[in-house]
Amino acid sequence: MRIHRTELEGVLVLEPEVFSDIRGFFLETYNEKTYAAAGITERFVQDNQSRSRRGVLRGLHYQVGNPQGKLIRVLQGEIYDLAVDIRPGSRSFGKWAAIHINAEEQKTIWIPKGFAHGFYTLSESADVAYKVTEFYAPREERTLLWNDPELAIPWPLRGDPIVSEKDRAGHPLRDIAT
Repeated sequence: MRIHRTELEGVLVLEPEVFSDIRGFFLETYNEKTYAAAGITERFVQDNQSRSRRGVLRGLHYQVGNPQGKLIRVLQGEIYDLAVDIRPGSRSFGKWAAIHINAEEQKTIWIPKGFAHGFYTLSESADVAYKVTEFYAPREERTLLWNDPELAIPWPLRGDPIVSEKDRAGHPLRDIAT
């Protein structure tokens, strides 16, 4: 597995070894030893999967009290995946990193605790799977406003994004509770 660091400390792009032949391909999507060697030693407690159609923007989500680390893969389609550093006192607080990921390249994104996460669907549809280090806690969930001018994220929008009411009502960076 190749490990690519991003401009945010702790956020990694993991590129697995893919074995292809006339039958198709094989890869390990998760191996505890391999990930531990990359510095990811957290225990995963829940697997999630979503399907989104083109133009859907999800996020920017995070949890207070029991923040989640996320290991994200695209099973089908392509997304613009994004993490925002919301760790109090961090040198990169309010900074973000974005990565295009798709099913063909098989890359995985590791987003540790202390980051808000979201994505925008670029393909006709996208199936996204992610492992998390803490259980989903609705009372602890918060949303950072995806279009906060202070963040100035250049989302690759194709028209107005499809956004949930919860995400539309997110809070700007200056008002978030971590």
